[in-house]
Amino acid sequence: MGRREEMIKKATEIMHDPTRIHNIGIAAHIDHGKTTLSDNLLAGAGMMSEELAGKQLVLDFDEQEQARGITINAASVSMVHELEGKEYLINLIDTPGHVDFGGDVTRAMRAVDGCVIVVCAVEGAMPQTETVVRQALKEKVKPVLFINKVDRLINELQVTPKQMQERFIKIIKNVNELIRKMAPKELKDEWQVKVEDGSVAFGSAYYNWAISIPFMKKSGITFNDIYNYCKNNDQKSLAKKAPLHRVLLNMVIRHLPNAVTAQNYRIPHIWHGDPESKIGKAMVSTDENGPLTLMITKITTDPHAGDIAAGRVFSGRIRKGDMVKVIGQPGLERVQQVGFFVGQERVPVDEVVAGNIAAVTGIKSAVAGSTVSSDENMEPFEKIVHYSDPVITKAIEAKHMKDLPKLVDVLRQIAKEDPSIEVTINQETGEHLISGMGELHLEVTEYKIEHYKGVEIKSSPPIVVYRESVSAQGGPFEGKSPNKHNKFYIEVEPLEPEVIDKIKSGEIDIGTRIKDKKGLAKILQDAGMNKEEAKGVYAIEGMNLLTNVSKGVQYLFETRELIIEAFREAMNRAPLTEEPVYGVKVKLVDAKLHEDSIHRGPAQVIPAVRSAIYGAMLEAKPIILEPKQKVFIDVPMDLMGAVNRELMQRRAEILDMEQTGDMTRIIGKAPVAEMFGFSSAIRSVTGGRVLWSTENAGFEPLPKELEAEVIEKVRTRKGLNPKPPTIDKYRS
Repeated sequence: MGRREEMIKKATEIMHDPTRIHNIGIAAHIDHGKTTLSDNLLAGAGMMSEELAGKQLVLDFDEQEQARGITINAASVSMVHELEGKEYLINLIDTPGHVDFGGDVTRAMRAVDGCVIVVCAVEGAMPQTETVVRQALKEKVKPVLFINKVDRLINELQVTPKQMQERFIKIIKNVNELIRKMAPKELKDEWQVKVEDGSVAFGSAYYNWAISIPFMKKSGITFNDIYNYCKNNDQKSLAKKAPLHRVLLNMVIRHLPNAVTAQNYRIPHIWHGDPESKIGKAMVSTDENGPLTLMITKITTDPHAGDIAAGRVFSGRIRKGDMVKVIGQPGLERVQQVGFFVGQERVPVDEVVAGNIAAVTGIKSAVAGSTVSSDENMEPFEKIVHYSDPVITKAIEAKHMKDLPKLVDVLRQIAKEDPSIEVTINQETGEHLISGMGELHLEVTEYKIEHYKGVEIKSSPPIVVYRESVSAQGGPFEGKSPNKHNKFYIEVEPLEPEVIDKIKSGEIDIGTRIKDKKGLAKILQDAGMNKEEAKGVYAIEGMNLLTNVSKGVQYLFETRELIIEAFREAMNRAPLTEEPVYGVKVKLVDAKLHEDSIHRGPAQVIPAVRSAIYGAMLEAKPIILEPKQKVFIDVPMDLMGAVNRELMQRRAEILDMEQTGDMTRIIGKAPVAEMFGFSSAIRSVTGGRVLWSTENAGFEPLPKELEAEVIEKVRTRKGLNPKPPTIDKYRS
């Protein structure tokens, strides 16, 4: 039996002891070395050739990933590591670093309990480092730190041993500040990373060596030895004395929690069902004999096996032939195959039990974020909250008419595989729109449609997604039903910023049903909303809220669901642009309803409430919001002028400038609409001598002088009358 087969056999045995299972993610800013690191851990564990490690990038098995030299999909792999005579199973997920693929990082963090944050010794903590630390801590995933590319610090930057240690101290301090700022209160101090206890390691993933204080004490290697090995170009010897996989996986086992420890404190955080129920107890104790609970975090497609759902089993076991329920979907589904991943390859096993990451086929209606259980009445896991909205859209059409039905299926499949992509199929205009996090996200999606799904497509230039909001109070505005028997009086005003923050962070649950009315009212009052409005909340849609502040209206309860339906429709198609609404509070202040229910059906109530909302919005000084991006640019001093000019042409504002050596970091904010083509423009004005990255910065008001032009452009594109409706249209 080869070493690899032996490892798979051991992994299958250890799988049943969750105290020896560690589920970890590797997360970092783009190009800080995550995938190279994952490769070397695999090689050390005997899952691939050591010669190819770091060069083969086994976890970047997608041809797009290889062509672009970046990670696009989170890839998972299982391996066995021995520490102090005991063997452990480590399930590792390598995640993308590019801001456009942040959704994959967020979903991966739900499946793991610990995370190795990788920071480049040369560049230090970068914007995306902050984002991935935030994503990990939001899911109560414990971090450790690996400072990578130490060889570059010594050989390229020619630092002295003293300067090298100073730089390490600065990086550790930055990461600890992020942890202190973002970790749950009770863990802010406990989760700090420290050199002395071994929760920080240093090394070079490319040259396959690493070092930590516990390993230095054991092996006698010092920082000076490391410095000399790198200086003398003898990193091969260093890799033999301080192999990366041993140092790093030792750190993982000593400092990151096993499945049992982690589920004890993570389950109450990610699942809000009854902790005393059979299912609650089984998850907290990682009981493999309890009811099955599986959280799907990724869907991939295999041409032979169909959809493969990967996710974390929190309790019970999943076997071939089991009948399981996707919560929220009708009927039961039969599991066809069960296994675990080794990069691109799926290793089939008889069953996967609590505490492990499973790869399952046959669950056709599951999407990333689904809860799967053997108990049909299980309360689903908390919704995975993504940190940014899709901000760029493209219209897609099939090149050949015969491919049209196939294109619709493919787009539905894409939306299933990547929930960060929004797919809109407009039945009236026949237009297919895909919205993503950025230009690269959409490019990669188009490539998938053509090369993996086999549909030739034409796509429009990228379109920016706007939002509509209000800047004042509007109403009460009367909306009459078509039969004139029902009247609704609506007021709108801007939603409190603190409430928007709480919806964004997931503290306020935006599920379709509001379950805990008292709890929600308290959160809203703490965020600055008055008591009456907070108690009367009917629904939350996106970043908008509907509340009933009316008194003693007869038959109102019977029309409640229709009022909510009208509110949802209005929030998804605003009056001026038919783009979604953002940050608006809608108040039902009064209503007069017909006593006979036949006269207040959907065809009467929905148009009346929608008209009242639109009329009130037009009275409330509507504004258009545009998506913005933060831009971080590291530029040599002599090119500062050229870079600043390029930014100024794109309506950018400079927020800050930081000097380090002969490089300056420019931090700016620019509208997404102006950033198309920035990549090639900045390369040409600087001869490619800059490093830059972006992160999404939410929506901000569009300058007043551009509003009319944007409204007309958006309406024309959607095939509407270029002139927006006036308030008279909604006065009945």
